[in-house]
Amino acid sequence: MDFTFNDQERQFAESLRRFARERLAPDYATWDRGTPFPRERIRELAEIGIAGLRVPEAYGGAGASYVMAGIASEELSRGDYNTSLFLQIGAIGADIIAGHAIESVKRTWLPAMAKGKKLVAFALTEPNAGSDAAAITTSARRDGDCYVLSGEKASITFAGLADACIVFARTGGPGAKGIGALLVPLDLAGVSRQIYRSAGERLTQRGSLTFDGVRVPADHLIGGESGGFYQAMGAFDYNRAIIALACVGVAQQSLDETVEYAKQRHTFGRPIAKHEGVAFQIAEHLTMISAARLLAYQCLTLRDRGEPHTKEAAMAKWLGPKAAAEAIHACIVLHGWIGYSQDLPFEQRLRDVIGLEIGDGTPEIMKSIIARETFGREFAAYR
Repeated sequence: MDFTFNDQERQFAESLRRFARERLAPDYATWDRGTPFPRERIRELAEIGIAGLRVPEAYGGAGASYVMAGIASEELSRGDYNTSLFLQIGAIGADIIAGHAIESVKRTWLPAMAKGKKLVAFALTEPNAGSDAAAITTSARRDGDCYVLSGEKASITFAGLADACIVFARTGGPGAKGIGALLVPLDLAGVSRQIYRSAGERLTQRGSLTFDGVRVPADHLIGGESGGFYQAMGAFDYNRAIIALACVGVAQQSLDETVEYAKQRHTFGRPIAKHEGVAFQIAEHLTMISAARLLAYQCLTLRDRGEPHTKEAAMAKWLGPKAAAEAIHACIVLHGWIGYSQDLPFEQRLRDVIGLEIGDGTPEIMKSIIARETFGREFAAYR
């Protein structure tokens, strides 16, 4: 399998790296320390093609490959890790709407998403249903030309920013086959939001959404009353690799900065880069980050080819955040006291990365998926 980028992919990566360095990095700490993220910045991401990367060309997007989405995630994260979440959530929303919604819904939402005018969130997790997503209790009951939606969704990225949300709810019986998906405009009566005080990823205004008898037009059902769970799992299969690449990007940037620091910082009369205790640490972390990168691009290449990639996605999602958190932690320690301060971005990067050790499946769930795909479903600890 060839992981060499073609000319278009290489130029895309280079242009995004410049954008991340020049436009995103200077403001990275700003959003973490309480300044609200302006909607103009979302439209700016749209202007460089990020918001519409997975929106089909027929609806004003780029219709880019999954590998291109991975490249964007990695490069944006070098400047501002949290902006990669606009790509992640936007790609999931675009794929689900383009693949399963009726034409009028596609025409209404996809062009607006591509232009950065509308932000669509993704709501599967509930207070008592996270890893066991098939156990959700939020309900959507058909009533004439509407579904009446009731329940609470938890830990929703962009809960405070989104204009609409793809909400997974129980439309039928128990288990995965009784779950449907609804595109819910968040200005409907009965919708309320609560923003969490999170350790990291503060730009994203992660929080909960509560639906109290919300009447959603029936034509906003996406993919039938029994297709929601499978849409969600299909999105996770590639987004886990995109998450891994976001973690890889911010870890690689941290290591690059630490390499330069180690060349300049002197102790005992020589650069600390000459001390094996420093150089060997960096060598180990570079190796693990490179391994995570290759796993992630392998997964996305398989996705673009239409081949199975569930195991590779779980491998990338387990290794990427773990390797990144360990690498960034090492960068803090190698910088000494200044690395532990807010004068450098490492502490924020570490807090941000830890959030995506949890999102889209915890490390334990990733390992259980790898085991299930290896041994077979008949040996799975759960089904």
